[in-house]
Amino acid sequence: MSLKKAGWIGVLSGLFASAWVSVAVAQEEVKLQGEIVDLACYMAKGARGAGHKSCAQMCAKKGTPLGLLTDSGELYLLVDDHNNEAPYNEVKKLAGERAEVTGKKYIRNNLPSVVVGGAKGL
Repeated sequence: MSLKKAGWIGVLSGLFASAWVSVAVAQEEVKLQGEIVDLACYMAKGARGAGHKSCAQMCAKKGTPLGLLTDSGELYLLVDDHNNEAPYNEVKKLAGERAEVTGKKYIRNNLPSVVVGGAKGL
């Protein structure tokens, strides 16, 4: 396993482990618009936009965590619904593009996320 991949696994394991013991702050249906970003490149380098689209889609195919950077600058972790994986698979195809994402919003340990219920390109 590469050091980069091991690092992401450690970060996500820590986030999910701490989220496991916390209580959700909010749960509501949301409809958000913005850019689907691969979190590895966005968090480390600020990479996004049309010039980063092919890299974002490659990262999405490899399983890199994805986020939605809203038009107002909020960043949401996008989470797969294990009972309906099709919407998250659609999000992967939209990496590096503007999209509308619907689903349930959760906040655990100050980390906003959306369990993806639907996605479409804009």
